[in-house]
Order: sequence, then structure tokens, then C-alpha cells
Amino acid sequence: MALAAMAACAMLASCASFVGPREVDIPLYRLQAGLDRHFPLDNRALELFDIQLSRPELAILHDRDRVGLTMRADVAPFFLRQSWHASLTLSGRLYLDPSRNGVFMAEPSVDHLAIDGADDMNQRQLTKVANLVLDKVVRDVPLYSFHMEDLSYAGVQFVPTSIRTVPGALRVRLEPVK
Repeated sequence: MALAAMAACAMLASCASFVGPREVDIPLYRLQAGLDRHFPLDNRALELFDIQLSRPELAILHDRDRVGLTMRADVAPFFLRQSWHASLTLSGRLYLDPSRNGVFMAEPSVDHLAIDGADDMNQRQLTKVANLVLDKVVRDVPLYSFHMEDLSYAGVQFVPTSIRTVPGALRVRLEPVK
């Protein structure tokens, strides 16, 4: 019996060397569900504006190997009695952050900002504020967080090594931990 158990352990250990790199797709609906858990987000920018970001909608921009994110932004300057409602679209490139075990967006750029009822001067100022807020949001909110079951296959532990976009999903390359 002990010999059979040792043989089974040896076979399992040898399987790790036979299981090579693999690629898995994370579909858009799973990415969206994970992102939805982080919203709405409340921020204060420059100690002047209270900003709430809500209703995130993620898009895969496969042709540019980027992702897009459209959100609603409610902006309330504390020094005024009015607030603005905006639609905000940004895009960025993807990267893996092993220390946080997730996929994040880098180099965000505002592609479109439409603010209801704001004049041109306020529109320009709020666009600058949006760039500041987006840097923090993008830095802190994962587009996807890996779970242990995502990184284990056939008794072998894997680590994500690269990521790219494909139509409707992110494709992650996983390599066995050595």
C-alpha cells in the first residue's frame, strides 16, 4: 500500500513536468461581473470635487489590443450648489500585476467626456479632473482578479505570464510554477 502511494505521488509530480504552458480566455461577461463589484466609486479630487463613478461598461478593443471603459460620473463641486452628470469613456492597455494577482489597466486616456449642462470652461476643467481621478481608479481597480481555481490545473499550480485581447475576451498565458 505504501509503495502504491509513493508511486502515485511520483506520477503526480512527474505530471507537472508534462503539463506545459496553456492559454485561457476570460470572457467579457466574467470581466464585467468582476468590475461591477467595485462600483460605484466615490472620490474627492483636488479637495474641490466630489465624484461618484458608476455603471461601468467594459469593452474589448481587440483591434488596438486595449480595453475601453464607459462610466457615468456625477461631479459635485463643494463650492457650488450645482452638480454635473457626465458620460466618460476611456481606454488603456492591459498588464498583469502578480503582487495583486490581477489584470489592471495602464496608460488610461480619456476618449470622450460629455458633461450635461457644463459650459466650455467647466468642460475643460472637468476633463483635467477626470484625468486625475482616472489615474487613481485605474491604478486601484482590477479588471479581473485571479482565484486559486483559475491558476490550478491537473494538480499543477500556474502563474499568469502574459495577456492580450481577443474578440470578446482576454487571453491569458499560464505557465507552470517551477
